Amino acid sequence: MAYSSSSLSWSLYFLIIFLSLSSFTLLSESQSTSKRKKFVLPVHRDDKTNLYVANIYKRTPSLQLPFVVDLNGRLLWVTCEPSYLSTTYRAPRCHSTQCARATGHYCHTCSSKARPGCHNNTCGIMSVNPVTGLTAMTELAQDVLSIQSSQGSNPGPLVRIPQFLFTCAPPLLLQKGSLGIVQGVAGLGHFPISLPTQLASHFGFAGFAPTFALCLAPKGVIFFGDGPYYMLPDVEISRPLSYTPLIIGPQGEYYIEVRSIRINNKDVPVNKTLLSIDRRGIGGTKLSTTHPYTVLEHSIFKAVTQFFTKELSGIPQVKPLRPFGVCFDSKSIRSTRVGPGVPNIDLVLHDQHQVWTIFGANSMVEAAPGVMCLAFVDGGLKTRASIVIGVHQMENNLVQFDLARSRLGFTSSLMFFRTTCNNFNFTATP
Repeated sequence: MAYSSSSLSWSLYFLIIFLSLSSFTLLSESQSTSKRKKFVLPVHRDDKTNLYVANIYKRTPSLQLPFVVDLNGRLLWVTCEPSYLSTTYRAPRCHSTQCARATGHYCHTCSSKARPGCHNNTCGIMSVNPVTGLTAMTELAQDVLSIQSSQGSNPGPLVRIPQFLFTCAPPLLLQKGSLGIVQGVAGLGHFPISLPTQLASHFGFAGFAPTFALCLAPKGVIFFGDGPYYMLPDVEISRPLSYTPLIIGPQGEYYIEVRSIRINNKDVPVNKTLLSIDRRGIGGTKLSTTHPYTVLEHSIFKAVTQFFTKELSGIPQVKPLRPFGVCFDSKSIRSTRVGPGVPNIDLVLHDQHQVWTIFGANSMVEAAPGVMCLAFVDGGLKTRASIVIGVHQMENNLVQFDLARSRLGFTSSLMFFRTTCNNFNFTATP
C-alpha cells in the first residue's frame, strides 16, 4: 500500500507529539517523586499495652490496618486468616530472588485449601511476636503497601509500593491480645525486608535517604527519609540533633554505646564491663519500642535507684507499685517545663561530651493518683542487653536512625523547644 508524503508528515507529527507528552509525563512523575523525599507514618500509643501502633495501608483495594511498631523487628508480618482479601497478593516460590532477599531457605507447604498464607512450594520465613517471644513459620508474600509522602511539615499524597514483601502469619502469633487489637507487627530493624530498608530500596533513585526518625507521643509520627522535620508551631526539630555511633546487633537490633551513667552530674558506680557488648552479643545498650520503660540489669538497676533516691532524699517515698522499684509522694515534687523537678539522669555516650539527658518527663511516671515512680524496671541478672531504652524514655525526643552514616541522632526533650511529638500537622497537602 502506498502512502502520500502528506500522510507520512502527519504520522511523524503525531509521533513526535506523543513522545513529547510521554517524556513530559515521565519527567513530571520523576519530579513529583523527587520533591517528596520523605514519608510519614502516624503512630499512637495504645493505653492498654503501652505499645505503639501504626495504621498502614495495604492490599488491593487499599485497606488501613493496625500494626504494632517493633523498632528491632526484621520484617512486617500480618495475620492472613480468616479473610485476607486482595487482588494483588502473590506468594514467591521457593528459591526465588525474593526468598533470597528475605534470607528464606525453607520451602513452605500447606495441606489445606490454597489461600493467602497457605500455598505449597513457597518461601517459609520465621516470624516472631516481640512481646511474648512466640515464633511461627510464615509464608513470604508480596502485595501493595501505600504510605503518605511528605516534605517534612505535612503529609502529602499516598505513594504505592506494588510488590512490598511481608509474611502471612497464623492468628496464634497474636496470642490472645498480647499485642492489643492489631493485625500484625511492622518491623523497622536492620534487615533486608524491614519497612525502612524496602522504602530505601524502592525510592533510592529519587534521592530518598536510608534514614528514619521516631517522634513518639500519644499521637506521634515516624519520619522516613532525612530532615528537616517540622512540628507546630513551625519548629524544625532535627536542628538540635546530637549524634553517636549506631551499632547493629546480631539480629539487626539497634544498639548504642553508653560508657557511664550520671545522676545530678555525679557518676553512678556501675560495673562498666556490663556496658560493653561482648562477642556473643551480650551486654550493651539497646533501644526498643516494645518495652514500655527502660529495663536495667539488676546490679545497674540497684545502683541507679539507690543513687537517685539519695539525690532526692527530701521527697517522701511511698510503697512501690509494680513494675517499679522506687516511688514518691507526687504532691511533694514540683513541676517544670520538662516534667517533674527531679535530678537529671545522663547517659554518657561514646565520649564525655555526647550526653543523652533524661529529664523528669521521661524519668518519672505517675503510676497512681499521688504516686510518682522512677520509670526504670529491674531486668534481673540474665539480661541479653544490660540496658534496654524503652519508649517512655524516648517520648517527645526525636530519635533518628541514620543507616547510611551508621549513627543515631537524639535531641533530649523537645519540651525545651516549646513543642512535642504530638504536634505534627497531619493536615494533608496536595
